[in-house]
Amino acid sequence: MRYTAKAMLLSGSALLSAGLLSLAPGSTAMAQEAIFVMPVRDVGAPSYNPILGTRLNAATTLIFDRMVIQDADQSFHGQLATSWETSADGLSWTFKLRPNVKFHDGEPFNAATIVWWLPKFLGTENAFMTDAIDKVDVIDNLTVKFTMKNPDPNMLFNMASSFMGIPSPKSFDQLGDKFGVTGAVGTGPFKLESFVVGQQTVLVRNDAYNSASDLSVNQGPAKLKKITLREIAEDSTAFLELKTGGVDMLLSVPTDFLPRLSTEKGTKVVTLRGTEVYYVVINTSVEPFTDIKVREATGFAINQKEILASLFGGVGEEAHTFLISGLAEAKVDPKLLIAYDPARSRKALDEAGWVMGSDGVRAKAGTRLQVKLWTQSGTEFKRITEVVQAQLKAVGIGTDITAFDAATITAQYRKKTEHQLAVRVYSWANADILDWFFAGKRAGHPNHSMWVNATSEALNEKAMKGSRTWDERVANFRAYHENLLSQFVFAPIYQPVQNFAYSQARITMPATVRGTRLQSQTIVDIEKK
Repeated sequence: MRYTAKAMLLSGSALLSAGLLSLAPGSTAMAQEAIFVMPVRDVGAPSYNPILGTRLNAATTLIFDRMVIQDADQSFHGQLATSWETSADGLSWTFKLRPNVKFHDGEPFNAATIVWWLPKFLGTENAFMTDAIDKVDVIDNLTVKFTMKNPDPNMLFNMASSFMGIPSPKSFDQLGDKFGVTGAVGTGPFKLESFVVGQQTVLVRNDAYNSASDLSVNQGPAKLKKITLREIAEDSTAFLELKTGGVDMLLSVPTDFLPRLSTEKGTKVVTLRGTEVYYVVINTSVEPFTDIKVREATGFAINQKEILASLFGGVGEEAHTFLISGLAEAKVDPKLLIAYDPARSRKALDEAGWVMGSDGVRAKAGTRLQVKLWTQSGTEFKRITEVVQAQLKAVGIGTDITAFDAATITAQYRKKTEHQLAVRVYSWANADILDWFFAGKRAGHPNHSMWVNATSEALNEKAMKGSRTWDERVANFRAYHENLLSQFVFAPIYQPVQNFAYSQARITMPATVRGTRLQSQTIVDIEKK
C-alpha cells in the first residue's frame, strides 16, 4: 500500500508544546472557561463568513444567530425571528423580528439588517438558499416581507442553516474579505476573540445576549464565560486529551472509541441521531470513470455491512443512497440502492473490457486499473479508506491512497482533474445537499464528482425551484436522487450516529440536548464546575 501524508495540521500535543494552551486544569482562569475539541470534519475550516463560506465549523452558531433554528423533531423555533407566516400560494413570507437585539459591535438588529443581508448572497456558492426570494420589503422596524419568485417550501430549513447566520452589516462591510478571519461579528451568545486556522478558536461570552430560542432553558447570557475550541486532526490525540484533563468535551467521538470511553470513570457519552454520510466521490470527468460500467463496479465493490461491523461495531447504519435514511427523499426504488454485490462489480468490469492480471489488478489495452484514492487527515478517514482500498482490490481495482488536510484537499478538488476517487463525509439533514454536491455549475468544488448531465440538471432545477408544496418537493428530489443513483456518481459507505463526550467532573450538561446536533441552543445551558 502506498500512503502519502501532505500538509498535516498541528496535533494537540504540538499545540501544547508550542505554548498555545498553557492553562492548567484547576487554575482560576480555567475554572471560568471550557475547552472543547471540534469534530475532525471541522478541522481547517478557513473562515467564519457565513455568507461566503462553504465550510463552517462548530463555533459558527455561537457567534451568529439565525432567523430560526431546528429541533431534533424537525420543528422550527424562532431565534432572531419571533413568528412567521406564509401566504396560501407560497409566494410571500412575513417575519416578525426580535426587538432590542444588538450585534457584538453595538449596532442594532432590525428590518434594515435583513434588507442588507439577503442580497449579499447573490453570486455566491450559497445563493441557492435565497434564490427564490425576489425582494424584501420593510413593513416596520421589526417586520419584513419576502416576495418570492417561486414557492420555496424549504424556506424555514434554509433560514435555520448555519450558513444563514446573520453578520453585522457595519463590521462585514468594514472588514471586507477579512471578515470571518480577522474578525467575525454577529448577535450570538459568544464573541470571537481569536482564530488561528487549523489550530483553535477562542470565544468570550456576549454579556448582552438576549436572543435565545425557547429550546434553551437559559434565556440570558451563556453560563460559560469563555470557550476555547481546539482543532485536533487525530482522534486518538483528542481522546487522550479528554482522558488526561486537557480538554472538557469532544464535540464528536468516533464510534470505535466508544468502548474505551465507556470504561473511563467520570466520562459521559451522549448519542444523537446522525446527520452524516460517508461516501466515495467518483470523478466522472476523468478516465477510467467516464465509463459508467467502471463507476458501477466501484459502487458495488463497497461492502457496507463489513465496514459497519468491523470499524464501527455495528453502531450506526449502512448507507445505500446519498441521503440520510430519515429523509423521505431517501426512500427510493429498491432496485436503485447501491449495496455490496461483488459478482455484479466483476461483471461490470468484464463488460468494460478490464481483464484481471496476475497481480490482482485488472488491465485494458496495456493500462492497469490503478487509480488515485484520496482521503482527509484523521483516524476515522484513514481507517475507512484503507478498508475501501482492500475492497476495491478484491474486484481488481488498484488504488494509491493520499491523505490531505481539509484545506489542501479542497484546493486540489478545484483543479478538477487531479482526483479520481476520494472518501468524504458530509453532515446535512435536507435533500438539497444533492444540489450542493452534484449541480453542474459547482463542478470542481463542491461538485467533486464533476457530474454535468442535462437530464440531472433538469431534475435538479425542478426539485429546487419547481416545487409548490412540501410533498411536491419530496417527490421531485426523490426523482433527482434516483437519477444520480442510476448513474453511479458516488458510492455510499456508512451513516454514523452523532456521539459527543464530556467530563462529568468538569462540565454540567442540560437534561436534554436540543436540535439536530450540539449547537448554541444547548451550549448556552452548559456550566463549568
